[in-house]
Amino acid sequence: MTKNPKSAIRRWLPLALVVGAAVLASCARQPDPVGGATPPGFFLGLFQGLTAPFTLFLGWLWDGRIYAFPNTGWFYDLGFMLGLSAWGGGAAASR
Repeated sequence: MTKNPKSAIRRWLPLALVVGAAVLASCARQPDPVGGATPPGFFLGLFQGLTAPFTLFLGWLWDGRIYAFPNTGWFYDLGFMLGLSAWGGGAAASR
């Protein structure tokens, strides 16, 4: 008894697409900072995380980003997420 090959393709196609997209995304790199400036670190990430809701709203009025690019990587991401979690993290515990 043989299986239908089309059903195997339908079953594995979504996984193959996700893995393919992840492989392609892993090749991306950030551009070097302009003018030799040091990229943003933890404290600027923390500040930008705290101001992200305002920046998102004001971004509709003029060109602005809520996330610094390029940055120092994981350390900037940690600060950004800590700053952003200050907006929603405490509200869940108040119930």
